[in-house]
Amino acid sequence: MNVLFVVLGGVGFFLLGMNLLTEGLKNLAGDSLRRALIRFTGTPGKAFVSGTLATLLVQSSSATTIAVIGFVSAGLLSFPQALGVIFGASLGTTGTSWLVAWVGLKFKMGLYALPLIGLGAFLRLLGRRSWRELGGILAGFALIFIGIDTLQQGMQVLAGRVNLAELPAHGLVAHFTVVLMGILLTVIMQSSSAAIATTLTALSVHAINFEQASSLVIGAAIGTTVTGALAAIGAGVPARRTALAHILFNLTTGIIALLLLPLFLAGLEQIRLVWGWKDETISLAAFHTGFIALGVILFLPLVNRFSRMIETLVPDTGPSLTRHLDRTLQATPAVALEATRMALRETLLEMIRCLSTGLMLGRWSPQREDIEAAIRQIQEFLDRLHAHPDDLVLTRSRWEQVHAVDHLWRLSTRLKPGLSVRPFLAQDRIGKPAEACQELLRLADACLCGTADSGWPARMQSLSQEIAIIRAEERKRIIEETARGMLGPAEALHLLDAHRWLDRVGHHVWRACVYLSEGQLRQEEAGTQNTPSNPEPTESALQNAQESPGNNECAVDASEKPVP
Repeated sequence: MNVLFVVLGGVGFFLLGMNLLTEGLKNLAGDSLRRALIRFTGTPGKAFVSGTLATLLVQSSSATTIAVIGFVSAGLLSFPQALGVIFGASLGTTGTSWLVAWVGLKFKMGLYALPLIGLGAFLRLLGRRSWRELGGILAGFALIFIGIDTLQQGMQVLAGRVNLAELPAHGLVAHFTVVLMGILLTVIMQSSSAAIATTLTALSVHAINFEQASSLVIGAAIGTTVTGALAAIGAGVPARRTALAHILFNLTTGIIALLLLPLFLAGLEQIRLVWGWKDETISLAAFHTGFIALGVILFLPLVNRFSRMIETLVPDTGPSLTRHLDRTLQATPAVALEATRMALRETLLEMIRCLSTGLMLGRWSPQREDIEAAIRQIQEFLDRLHAHPDDLVLTRSRWEQVHAVDHLWRLSTRLKPGLSVRPFLAQDRIGKPAEACQELLRLADACLCGTADSGWPARMQSLSQEIAIIRAEERKRIIEETARGMLGPAEALHLLDAHRWLDRVGHHVWRACVYLSEGQLRQEEAGTQNTPSNPEPTESALQNAQESPGNNECAVDASEKPVP
């Protein structure tokens, strides 16, 4: 029982240290790490490098995998890019093996780590913001080495009483049994790093032999996929695809490593003789990195085929406009808000294309109910997200998206103009504002697809105001012609409705695009990033054209559907 307590305590110290270190590094890096991980993933090769470096930084492949599942669900990463990050995370996690083998087991760091725990605790309790996270990093780093020292003490006593190295270690059945033990150990600890650290410690005191340790490491690599699988339970299709890809990659790599284990052992033996490696723990770290690297070499060139296979196994059957709204993202508001932004952009793009088809070809889409259902689902998802009041960036992002939802609701009532209005939208008399509206819709499409030039906001604003000014001028003219008997009352009302329809469509599309645009554009409009300020344009440019009574509906149309 004493030995068991010491071993469990050592594992506990190591797990607690890894948790503090990982959380501290993630929080200290914050949005910078997320942005870097997304930015430097243009190709599967770049994504692989990003995943490797991110995992080396946070010392947790599970943390990287769960983050990637969130990014894929939010639409921030494509599936092939996510696979590159997953492969990199699997390779990056081998860094822990080298840390334990080179430092933790070679130097007795436990005594020297105690002052770091004290300093880290004081910083965490008394410091603010980044100092608190730095305290957690210091305390976590120190606890890792105290855990390794404690594990060594327990394993030395265990090796004197029960020599596991005498158990059968040769043959496929023996290796397979030990692999299962490695999987079970990782599942229980919920950390492949802890399982590998335990294996390295046992090997260092000769409680197990090198072949057994190799099989345990293979089992740990397979067992680490359980965390990603648990994160995908009840999640959306992107999350399930990413988790399945992670499982298949690690499982296939582990099976290949098990089948080629004799070759790996012979190769390592030759390297040890040539390079003079006497420490088996260094060889085990090299084996861990080697078989994961072999898996990456086999999978990375086939990443596109692999991604198509996964997409076939896990088909997307849900509504396309809201596929990014995964409830598991709500634990990370920054990623969840990017998911709602992506869903809003895709919904707006669908609306714009429906409106463009109607204006150009006269064919009006029957998708209004589906689009309204998507907006409602986005709004409900957004209602459940609450950014911390001190997080001004997330608060502003949520505020902008609420504005965007408002404009989308109002635009949804304009998706199909009335039957009496449609013929007038094709008349020559209304041709100029109709052309301006079509140009505005084209610019909005390019903006949402990322192909518009930098001057699109000013151009869209100009077009929207041009439509509004023409509407105000035509309103005067139509009323005068009706009073003189040149137009019938019904025809005049339909013309006014057509102008109002074009005006409202142009205005809501322009404003929704601005609210859903990138942060640089938002900063230019608001003038500051710290406090939400209303970027809605003033109507001063229209005042000269709105002097006659009754023209206030250019700014507010009482007939529009209110936000539900």
